[in-house]
Amino acid sequence: MSSLPDDRTAKARIRDEALRLFGERGPDAVTVRDVAAAASVSPALVIRHYGSKDGLRDAVDEHVVQVFGAMLAEAVAPSGDSPFDLDAVPSLAELVSGNLPADSGIPGYLGWLLLGGGPAASALFGKLYALSRDALAVMSSAGMAEMGPDPEVRAAVLLVNDLAVLILRDRLREVLGVDPLSTDGMRRWGAEVFAVYRDGLGGAAPA
Repeated sequence: MSSLPDDRTAKARIRDEALRLFGERGPDAVTVRDVAAAASVSPALVIRHYGSKDGLRDAVDEHVVQVFGAMLAEAVAPSGDSPFDLDAVPSLAELVSGNLPADSGIPGYLGWLLLGGGPAASALFGKLYALSRDALAVMSSAGMAEMGPDPEVRAAVLLVNDLAVLILRDRLREVLGVDPLSTDGMRRWGAEVFAVYRDGLGGAAPA
């Protein structure tokens, strides 16, 4: 455990602990008292800052959308790199592993947010889908991918594959023996994904 002082405000600490607990247990299984205990505050202070558990979850959703929005804005910001540079638009998993601390609760909560629906889920998924479209366009321009007859669906397939790494992170760690978002895990995962995208699953086509 870190010995550094926690300089977050009580309000931010409540939100962050709620995010972590929601990701671990699911929002429905977490009470205001659970969040208060984790944040070392009283339940009354949670209500004072957020009004209700629903208000707290709305704040968590908004925070996650803002964090991803900042990462996505940086990912697609103009740079001096060639527009055909495959590193110009990183994958979603690369964005998360490169920008969030290893113990961040955001990847764990992402599945609850997206599958739960609502305005925050729709807004975030729309931004992630736009990133996937941009990534496909970059790969196509570099001659590393084809847009295909239905580029909208192709971009969605790429996005779903990336989201699966985040949402199923713990299950993947169990079967692979490595955290897919760690440095070693990203290297191993990325190499195989790139090989599949580049070469397919192999085997001769039926005559």
